[in-house]
Amino acid sequence: MLSVVVIGRNEGPRLARCFESIGAMANPGREVELIYVDSGSTDQSVTVARKFGAKAIALQSARPTAAMGRNAGWRAACGEIVLFLDGDTILAPRFAVDSLAEFDEPRTAVVWGHRRELYPERSIYNRVLDLDWIYAPGLAAFCGGDAIFRRATLEATGGFDDTLIAGEEPELCRRIIGLGQRILHVNRAMTGHDLAITRFSQYWRRATRAGYAYAEVSQRFAATGDPFWSAEARRNRGRALGLVLLCGAGMIASAAIGSPWPLLAAATVLCGLAARTSWKARWKTHNAVTLLLYGFHSQLQQIPIYVGQLRYRDNEGQGRHASLVEYK
Repeated sequence: MLSVVVIGRNEGPRLARCFESIGAMANPGREVELIYVDSGSTDQSVTVARKFGAKAIALQSARPTAAMGRNAGWRAACGEIVLFLDGDTILAPRFAVDSLAEFDEPRTAVVWGHRRELYPERSIYNRVLDLDWIYAPGLAAFCGGDAIFRRATLEATGGFDDTLIAGEEPELCRRIIGLGQRILHVNRAMTGHDLAITRFSQYWRRATRAGYAYAEVSQRFAATGDPFWSAEARRNRGRALGLVLLCGAGMIASAAIGSPWPLLAAATVLCGLAARTSWKARWKTHNAVTLLLYGFHSQLQQIPIYVGQLRYRDNEGQGRHASLVEYK
């Protein structure tokens, strides 16, 4: 049996579209079980899920997380293979049927494919963040929220860490790899995603959530032989502080001498960094404008990501736990 677990919170029409895509998928050659886990929606999400024949589970928690939703889903499932989907995605018709054969290799625990934005033209944010989904196929160190898992692996690891507000998939993947199993990224379409970011405030919140995950997950592994994400967290700190110092020094120097040249020099350095990132990412797209925008995004996002790291450190020092960070 294949169990399809969809998680969501106030996804509205996107959720119905997700279930429609599941109904349209190619026959996987086995019975399909559909489960929906809702994280406190105030719309009609649960009703929508039941209309599509899904078993609906409503989380009873003041602090719901995606990890909690996925755990509730697979634990209620009967299938030996579990496909996880977010409610704002559309499943590619052949992803499931073409990926099931990968589990004939007994060490394969997770299979995931390409997630791409459905509407990159709707905003500059969708356009650049679409490239963040692109990874080279092969053995991977992590997966995203959309992926197919072997149920026995979920049982062996205990599943996702309910307490993480983000980064729960990479954290679980590190434990899976620690068991000698593997994460496989396949070169096939998996899902279309509706990021729906049209405002800078949404972009900022999403990036701070990523930084919070960097800090929290890297701390989990800091004292182990596998310091996962520790290098990324340090790199983000250096890049964010360097960018703030660069821009600050340029503005202060320009104000002090009454000339725009120091500020222009700082802007030139930033443009150079963006151009370097764009060149390295040229394999992701042939669109030069998108690449340039992606280069600037890769630099500027370091600031809100680091703010997220600082927020985690502050919460940790105060003994507080963060709530789910929503950007839609």
